[in-house]
Amino acid sequence: MRKVIRKPLTALKHFLQSEASGGLVLMAVAALALIVANSPAAPAYFAALHAPLGGLDLLHWINDGLMAVFFLLVGLEIKRELVVGELNSWPLRVLPGFAAVGGMIVPALVFLIFTFRDPVAAEGWAIPAATDIAFALGVMLLLGSRVPTSLKILLTALAIIDDLGAVVIIALFHTSDLDLPAMAMAGATLAALVALNRFKVTRLFPYLLLGAVLWVFVLRSGVHATIAGVLLALTVPLGRGREGEGDDASPLIRLEHGLTPWAAFLVVPVFGFANAGVSLAGASLATVLAPVPLGIAAGLLIGKQVGVFGFGWLAIRLGWAALPEGASWRQFYGLSLLCGIGFTMSLFIGLLAYSDPALEDAAKLGVIVGSVLSGVAGWLVLRLAPPARA
Repeated sequence: MRKVIRKPLTALKHFLQSEASGGLVLMAVAALALIVANSPAAPAYFAALHAPLGGLDLLHWINDGLMAVFFLLVGLEIKRELVVGELNSWPLRVLPGFAAVGGMIVPALVFLIFTFRDPVAAEGWAIPAATDIAFALGVMLLLGSRVPTSLKILLTALAIIDDLGAVVIIALFHTSDLDLPAMAMAGATLAALVALNRFKVTRLFPYLLLGAVLWVFVLRSGVHATIAGVLLALTVPLGRGREGEGDDASPLIRLEHGLTPWAAFLVVPVFGFANAGVSLAGASLATVLAPVPLGIAAGLLIGKQVGVFGFGWLAIRLGWAALPEGASWRQFYGLSLLCGIGFTMSLFIGLLAYSDPALEDAAKLGVIVGSVLSGVAGWLVLRLAPPARA
């Protein structure tokens, strides 16, 4: 039994270490993007992002191509956690599940309070519903042992359910006109991937090759191309292989271990640098208080903490779940604040929700303001909370 449990725990430890460190890199890259976008280098920065490259511009390759790797990793994490990890039974899913649902519903409602009068602006209702796990874990990393490991695991589980919700939102609400022949070819490719799984193929190369083909057909189909990464992840086998091969016998664990550092230290930082750059020329308090940025910032800062903490408190008070081991209510509240860091996924959904560059910039501003305020508030609460109990 110990061998069966050791594999997901090793993968989770590897993931936490890479994501937390990657979160610190992401903070630096986001700050650099803001500096460059408001410096004399700004024209070159924006021109480079829109430079044509192989039928798409560089920004599209980053957002549709490179981010497919990120979504592949998200899909692998979701599958591992649901099958053998921290979400592999209903008792384990209750607290992160309730908290994640509250953390998606309440921020969306808060956002709509500010934007419901404008149907176009209201299209961004899902922007503040996302949590950036790398950024949030990076803040926790700064606090060291003051934050119990159980709280970091809860944040990971909660953010993974949050990511699953974001994937569903992207698939259902951000799909353009469908190309049926391309959809059919994508379906056939997915069927071939499922067949590889059913025939117990454990080599990763066939999955990755067909995954690249799947990405092309999904891109052409009208469904957002990053969904191909999630679909590929769900077909990669999690079985252990032959006895004595060790933890890395699982194709899914091998792929996740291989992708995690690349996603944490390359894919997400590149995405952040390409998308966090927003010009603040002429910006004022009125700019921040416009409906879209104010709604997003309020959704992240207020909606997230109310939704995560409120729904989590309800699950615990009803006796359906318990506080993480060694954590206090104050620390759980600090975690709820950190869930308001929505950077990567919020920026991504904002790009899908709005086609108007002015609204895209407004959304970026709201995400940055809300994420920074949530991160600082969460850090202060956790820093001032009593150390974790033994």
